[in-house]
Amino acid sequence: MRNRQAEIVKQLTDRDLVLNVYFTQAIMLILAFVLGAFLFGEIWFLPKIVEFNWIDIVFLGGGAGLLVVLADLLLMKSLPDEKLDDGGINERIFSRLSVQHIFFLSFLISFSEELMFRGIIQTHFGLILSSLLFALIHVRYLSKPVLFTSVVGISFLLGILYEVTGNVLVTMSAHFFIDFIMGCLIKRKARL
Repeated sequence: MRNRQAEIVKQLTDRDLVLNVYFTQAIMLILAFVLGAFLFGEIWFLPKIVEFNWIDIVFLGGGAGLLVVLADLLLMKSLPDEKLDDGGINERIFSRLSVQHIFFLSFLISFSEELMFRGIIQTHFGLILSSLLFALIHVRYLSKPVLFTSVVGISFLLGILYEVTGNVLVTMSAHFFIDFIMGCLIKRKARL
């Protein structure tokens, strides 16, 4: 399956790859709202998982995001490139985007994935299932032990943040900081 996915990805243009990200995030959002309405028993369920506590959002979410970025940078410095190679997908997605586009795409990804995995799945089925499912949707990492272990660890960290705060905005903030900073670093590296 991994080889088949790699072949499909190679055939996509960089633009098609970015459009594919938008498409999968749109599906994730639709599923999250349908599943959320069903599991919470009401269409407007967001107030049950959202709290505008800016201190938690900025300091806990942002702090966790920065911690993950620092850990990623440490891994990049200490491990050979092939251990962290996702097949060049992240480079193809982020290297040609403007900073504003990276910001928007990071926001969309963090919103849709955290709504689904922390706000919906974790709320109703628990930390372990939501964290494992989150890791599994990053299918391109399955054959890369370091990357898969990293995404599992990040997933559990985000899940624990949600357990502690009960606020999906905190995990969205952490996820956003991770994706935005790493996306900007990928763009910067491509320019050098």
